[in-house]
Amino acid sequence: MPADLVTVPDDTPRCFWGAATPAYRDYHDHEWGRPTADDRWIFEKLCLEGFQSGLSWLTILNKRENFRRAFANFDIEKVARFNQRSVERLLRDEGIVRHRGKITSTMNNAKRARELRDEFGSLAAFVWQFEPGASERPTRITRAVLNKLSKTPASMALSGELKRRGWSFVGPTTMYAFMQAAGLVNDHLHGCAARRACERDRAGFRVPTPRHARATRATVTP
Repeated sequence: MPADLVTVPDDTPRCFWGAATPAYRDYHDHEWGRPTADDRWIFEKLCLEGFQSGLSWLTILNKRENFRRAFANFDIEKVARFNQRSVERLLRDEGIVRHRGKITSTMNNAKRARELRDEFGSLAAFVWQFEPGASERPTRITRAVLNKLSKTPASMALSGELKRRGWSFVGPTTMYAFMQAAGLVNDHLHGCAARRACERDRAGFRVPTPRHARATRATVTP
């Protein structure tokens, strides 16, 4: 068994971080790296990755249900209609991260997400244009390799295009974390049981086709 894998509590090989807590184990086994075209989930993950900036992901994961309640389950249309009264309400909510800049960023990004959905047909169709090709990926994912993958040309391209379109808290490192979570890359370690599951899911996944192709990676400067 490679040293980067753990097998507790049930002898299933997992990434080194995947069994740290029951919440992490469930997230690792059933969500992280699974490809999705669900706009609501994608918007939620983009927002929560922004909230995670400067904090641990476990902090956000433990507060996720509170975030969902506070932000109307990350319904893009509803969050886009939030106003200053919403900001003040959220700043009083002890169940979430009470950071004014991140709260207003989420409201702004909902409006920008709506624009992308109108232009490309879905938010998913926009982000999946930035999936890196096989030639851009490491041949083997190990803990040492992951330590060098805080950002990539693909995440820089996605970050740059989102910023150009008015998004905030979408830096290239944050966007790489999003790409890992949403299955645009499979960064489960080789030998991890979830890696194989994600590979199967990706093989059967139909990448959403954008209505327009104005933001293809070929036209984006990182």
